[in-house]
Amino acid sequence: MKVGDITIDPVSDGYVLAPATGLFRRPMEDWSPHQQFLDAAGNITMSMGGFLVRSGDRVVLIDVGIGPNSNPERTGMFLRSLGQLGVKPEDVTDVALTHLHFDHVGWASDGAKPYFPNATYRCHRADWDFFLGPDPLDESLGVRFLGGRPAVEVLPAVADRIEPWSGDTAILAGIDVRSAPGHTPGSTILTISSGPERAVLLGDVVHCPVELLENDWDAIGDVDPKLAARTREALAREFEGTDVPLAATHFQGLQFGRLLAGTGRRQWLFDGGLPA
Repeated sequence: MKVGDITIDPVSDGYVLAPATGLFRRPMEDWSPHQQFLDAAGNITMSMGGFLVRSGDRVVLIDVGIGPNSNPERTGMFLRSLGQLGVKPEDVTDVALTHLHFDHVGWASDGAKPYFPNATYRCHRADWDFFLGPDPLDESLGVRFLGGRPAVEVLPAVADRIEPWSGDTAILAGIDVRSAPGHTPGSTILTISSGPERAVLLGDVVHCPVELLENDWDAIGDVDPKLAARTREALAREFEGTDVPLAATHFQGLQFGRLLAGTGRRQWLFDGGLPA
């Protein structure tokens, strides 16, 4: 995707299949208006990975997947995908993390040294304290089912190159961060802008576009579910009908789409697809 002079490319680390009724704790009949998000078995294909943003002399990764210590049949391809975009690990100038759950930080380091040796790493200070403080979040359950390694094992190796942000600010030219708490304390969305054009990366504020269509649906994993729901609904109201392209790390294929104003119910349009 082009946003003015900035290029945004998905960087796949593979995918996992999640039963829709488990991920959202909704019976299958509630999914009848949302079949485009499901496979024939009622699963959501959740992408793993991140986004590559190239702007001037900056080569920026937004989230870095679940990592090499995951399911080798379906995940662990982040560096290969990056290479297919013509980028080597040493080319990366910045790594910005929307939040610090294990499936977003997996390629930050091998536990001893950074995978991106020339990069500055950036995240919200609230998440750094939450995931790496004296009482870090226990991510063992997710790691056991999906593989990967938790932030407390991966991120200390890059602690000396972390530049945290707090609140809403510009972290680089054309890249602004905005607090969107609830999924985690420091959960953040990023706006990529060039001239009058912009696109928004939602991190894990939204896991599947259905959360933007149904204002009382929520995926498992939110640290503060009530706050996360308020954050999602505020964003849905903000972007509904604006034609601003939106993407999230777990959207199938890391695709961008747009939130359309609908009669009685919002609709989602994947770029190149049909409204849902």
